[in-house]
Amino acid sequence: MENQYHSELEKVIRHYGLEISYVEKHGRVFKLYTDKGEFALKRMNAKNGIDFLYYVQTLYQRGYNRIVPIYPCQDGRYAILEGDSLYYLMPWLENKERDGEIGKNVDLFRELARMHTLSVREVPITKEERQEHYDRTSSRWESEQEALLLFIERCERQTYMSPFQLLFSTFYSEIYGGQRYALAKLKDWFEKTKEETKARSVIIHGKLSNEHYLYDKSGHGFFSNFEHAAISSPLHDLLPFLDRTLSTHPKRFDESLKWLDAYFRYFPFNEEEMLLFLSYLANPGPIFRVVEKYFSTGKEKSEMKFVTQLQRQYWRMKNIEYLVMQLEEIEKRKKEQSTPSE
Repeated sequence: MENQYHSELEKVIRHYGLEISYVEKHGRVFKLYTDKGEFALKRMNAKNGIDFLYYVQTLYQRGYNRIVPIYPCQDGRYAILEGDSLYYLMPWLENKERDGEIGKNVDLFRELARMHTLSVREVPITKEERQEHYDRTSSRWESEQEALLLFIERCERQTYMSPFQLLFSTFYSEIYGGQRYALAKLKDWFEKTKEETKARSVIIHGKLSNEHYLYDKSGHGFFSNFEHAAISSPLHDLLPFLDRTLSTHPKRFDESLKWLDAYFRYFPFNEEEMLLFLSYLANPGPIFRVVEKYFSTGKEKSEMKFVTQLQRQYWRMKNIEYLVMQLEEIEKRKKEQSTPSE
């Protein structure tokens, strides 16, 4: 790659006392070859701010150091503003995986649990806030349930269904079952927690991905890209990762159980957290949005495109269903083991 980025980066890198000899661009990360070795320079939109530095420093202070280090420049700053962008410097990790993607995700979930454990704290939550969250979420899901019922009635009134309508009619009972399950778990969560005035929160990574979990030469794993870090429920790390991973062709995702087992060994959910986790995980919201868009789009639409989207979201739903049922079985066995025999 040509050194077309030298002029853009020289102003920034000068603050670190480095001299660039060559640059490679990897998305928003620049690999710098300098007189003092190889570095990664990350560029981010300045509007996003640098709150993530606070969370990185907080984790270090609490004893969590599996984070790709951010180097200070010569005047002590950890980020440099240049134009509309912020830049920060890190070591370049070759990211040589040891056990493939499955093994890497086990490491990732284990480290995520350690990070959540070291940053966990109880935060106050009023009964009114909990009620409002339940009412808002259940109302939205019930509205989606009612809308799907109207859509299926429209399909059944057709003399000849379109390919999409026929496929949707085939899947409808399973989609409805997923909605009922999610609503039931949400109600169970609310009934168990409506009198509680505290909830657990952690520092979440905010954009969890195995692309943001890197190995050094010794095989130790480190998190990178904390730009979306925040104080929130640990569910906000787990759910998006699982959603992306399970959005594929249908298969038995037993490896995802291994990932979650690695996580729960270090950071076990209490019963209330597990109920909420299963509720959000099982809710078939993405498949509803495909159906809703199909029926709200005019006649000039690609039937094949919508059929493909519906099929993919159905596969995703079935993959999640398998995971949810396995987790249900695990939770059932735990309760049986904890119940004293008469």
